[in-house]
Amino acid sequence: MEHINIQINIDVCSKQELTTEEQQLADRALQASYHSFAPYSHFHVGAAVLLENGITVIGANQENAAFPSGLCGERACIFSAQSQYPDQPIRILAIAARNGEQQTEEPVTPCGSCRQVILQMEQRYHKPVEILLCGKEKYYRVSSIHDLLPLSFDQL
Repeated sequence: MEHINIQINIDVCSKQELTTEEQQLADRALQASYHSFAPYSHFHVGAAVLLENGITVIGANQENAAFPSGLCGERACIFSAQSQYPDQPIRILAIAARNGEQQTEEPVTPCGSCRQVILQMEQRYHKPVEILLCGKEKYYRVSSIHDLLPLSFDQL
């Protein structure tokens, strides 16, 4: 029998340890959470992507009574960016969430479906997507989706 050891790398940072660009994107992700429509879960997720051309696109989760017809904030953001700028790779994706009016203490992570979509973006453009998971005081910086999705499903 063989044993596989999988190691992931996550930088745990304060806001001050982020670059100015990352700080601004984290702020945009939190602002985007106010565009959320979450009457059922009351969990408001905002996302912001910084594209290769310097443009920032935001998205927020959208719930629907005909569950599961809603959409996560990360995918709303990524799909919007790709619809508007299909030739632009994503450099950084920031994700922030609120329970009610307060930002979550701990950074939130993308769901499995969102992780798969981020993987597809990395594969599409042959570039890693930096992922910034934003909590109230703590931030996780991940250099590629492979650290959040080891042994990923790959069809490309």
